Amino acid sequence: MWVLCLGFSSMAMAQEPVDLEMVNRIRQEAFHHSQVMDILGHLTEDIGPRLTNSPQMAQANAWTQEKFKGWGLANVHDEAFDDFGRGWEFSESSVEMLAPRTAPLYALPKAWTPGTNGPVEGEVMRVSIKTRKDLDQYKGKLKGKILLLDDARAYKPGTEANWQRYDAAGLAELQDFALPKDAKRDRATFLKRYTERQELARAINEFFVAEGALATIGISGWDNGVIRVGGGGSRRAGESAGVPELAMVAEHYNPLMRALERKETVKLRVNVKARFTDEANQPGYNTVAEIPGSGKANEVVMLGAHMDSWHTGTGASDNGAGVAVMMEAMRILKAVGAKPKRTIRVALWSGEEQGLIGSRAYVAKHFAAYPEPTDPAQKALPASLREPTGALQKKADYERFAAYFNMDNGSGRFRGIYAQENTAAMPIFKAWLEPFHDVGATTVTSRNTGSTDHVSFDAVGLPGFQFIQDRLDYSTQVHHSNLDTYDHSSPEDLKQAAAIVASFVWHAAQREEKLPRKPLAQD
Repeated sequence: MWVLCLGFSSMAMAQEPVDLEMVNRIRQEAFHHSQVMDILGHLTEDIGPRLTNSPQMAQANAWTQEKFKGWGLANVHDEAFDDFGRGWEFSESSVEMLAPRTAPLYALPKAWTPGTNGPVEGEVMRVSIKTRKDLDQYKGKLKGKILLLDDARAYKPGTEANWQRYDAAGLAELQDFALPKDAKRDRATFLKRYTERQELARAINEFFVAEGALATIGISGWDNGVIRVGGGGSRRAGESAGVPELAMVAEHYNPLMRALERKETVKLRVNVKARFTDEANQPGYNTVAEIPGSGKANEVVMLGAHMDSWHTGTGASDNGAGVAVMMEAMRILKAVGAKPKRTIRVALWSGEEQGLIGSRAYVAKHFAAYPEPTDPAQKALPASLREPTGALQKKADYERFAAYFNMDNGSGRFRGIYAQENTAAMPIFKAWLEPFHDVGATTVTSRNTGSTDHVSFDAVGLPGFQFIQDRLDYSTQVHHSNLDTYDHSSPEDLKQAAAIVASFVWHAAQREEKLPRKPLAQD
């Protein structure tokens, strides 16, 4: 049964049809026969964390392919993107204080940094390096030392609940749109500082190795025993990976700093078992699968989530939850016998944590890209930070693309969708959300949201969207931390999200017209 829902706030606007019969079938399958937690459980607890190009990421690519084939999806394959870098993994990390007293300390290594090749013991020394000139004062002084990189940080008691859901006021606030400011000066400052930080990091890596430092330790960005950690060293063959580098629980790091301030001798034993899994730079891989269309089969609706994660938790909220929801949405559509007009294609991205690398490469290969820059300063930047240069170069499939829907904000319930300033899409989304008002999804905002893979599509003028989600403890405990595990996921929320995704991609595939596009900034 199709119904016509009035779009936006005016009777004069077009009515958007909603297939309530299909919505009913999707809801029944999603709410009463869900497999979303089984998918998430295998991905996070049988496979584990999925750093791009790690052995576990390869396992995830293979396993998701197997699941897609088992559900009867077509064109299941891994698609390479060039020259990501080397794989890396760690299996052991321990830090012990030997003086002024003995105690175990909790720290975990940064990705793409070397191991210690067995336990190493050394005296602790604080170093402060803000510029290249700061390196000179430490020449000849670091051999056999374990270096503390940060100041102590005062504990900040929490002022908000760790577990956060939108209330009515929070959802209403999303309807406000802040006019953008001229960001050219801010961008120039950011890029200057980014370039300086990258150059300094490379110089520090080489300096610490040359001076014979044993390891470095920094303070976790969060309190309460949480270790928030990303990458260090270098994933690129031919570049220095530096010395072993760890992030330590703030409550263990601060006492070391206070002991040094008291002029006490502090000694540690550090043991990190870590290795690069490749000698040379390797391509990364996205996993792709389809439900073929009929009638408009050469047009495509996409859904996706990044499957790569950081390495200290199991990548459940960031972003196993998104992967499980997108896989479950495809399973649901097959289970209810969906025969879409347009092809529905799912992509599980890699390299997102390093700058949307997998999705950007996919969009450039299949849809559109700006010419490679000739300016050396721009060429030195990651693709995600470059300014567009020249006219957009569109591929044949650019005009056949309908929409992309993304999930990457934890396991929280969908409360609506960001329209990315595509006001023409807003009445359509309002109609599609109406059958899910009873499970909390009510809001369409004109706002942009960034920092994840829909941006790769939006940047070239293709309709790409991210859903509004309850934050839960995504920003307070689990994001890029060792607590990003299955236990912090919300089963009921993921069931709801999978149903909404399945319904959205179905309706996008069945519309008479593709979703409207907003103009490119240069148009």
